[in-house]
Amino acid sequence: MPSALVLIDKQQGWTSHDVVAKLRGILGTRKIGHAGTLDPMATGLLVLGVDGGTKLLQFISGSDKQYIATIRLGASTHTDDAEGEILSSASALAVTKEQIDAEIAKLTGEITQVPSSVSAIKVEGKRAYDLVREGQEVELKGRQVRVSTFQRTSDLRQVQDFLDFDVVVDCSSGTYIRALARDIGAALGVGGHLTVLRRTKIGNFDLAHATEIDKPPVVIPLSEAVLKLFPAIELTEAQAQDIVHGKRINSEANGIVAATWNSELLAVLEPVGNELKSVVVFPEVFNG
Repeated sequence: MPSALVLIDKQQGWTSHDVVAKLRGILGTRKIGHAGTLDPMATGLLVLGVDGGTKLLQFISGSDKQYIATIRLGASTHTDDAEGEILSSASALAVTKEQIDAEIAKLTGEITQVPSSVSAIKVEGKRAYDLVREGQEVELKGRQVRVSTFQRTSDLRQVQDFLDFDVVVDCSSGTYIRALARDIGAALGVGGHLTVLRRTKIGNFDLAHATEIDKPPVVIPLSEAVLKLFPAIELTEAQAQDIVHGKRINSEANGIVAATWNSELLAVLEPVGNELKSVVVFPEVFNG
């Protein structure tokens, strides 16, 4: 199996670890990782690295992300989504579109967000969701996140005493869409949680190019995948040899670049003054 990236459309009920385990069997290698967890309830894009492709995941996991979701007003849950136990409920039928849109506007831009208590954030060495499962109360600190787009994309739908509506969110890594639903519901005094969450983009990687886990995976060679991350430069033989041996090369690059040798990805380089030094190297590519 060549080093590569694979885009998977995760289905509901699967954990991200389930997808990794399944893909290990399909591709016949154990060295597989992913660039950002999706909850079992959530569906959508998982970017996975295979063998040497795992070296690129560090550059993808912190990328901006896009989600589509359904928010339900009228109940709050301990997980801030439909899988959690209902903590409180109140009729949401008096809430208007204008009120909802006003609260959405307040949660757009640079905001301070308190993550969901069942997030993967570590508290004194343990995951917050593990502490919640043990019956402990977890209070997480607020953190700065960026919500560049937060828009309601549907009319309000009445379901008993609840109101459902769809949204699209573009946000920085570390933003919790569940927390957005929770905070809108809290601000309106009726409670809120997610019933649907689907990730559609991670950086320049799009769900449209992903396959479901029960279909043959589309394998993206590293030289193709890295072009979605950084501009590329082609190295001379002398430059390639220097990079493989841990040396720096002269360059006027202003940011991180992908360095290729014979059109194959050899390294990811970052600028230091007027030079480039390696961050990640694939020495097996160089045969000079």
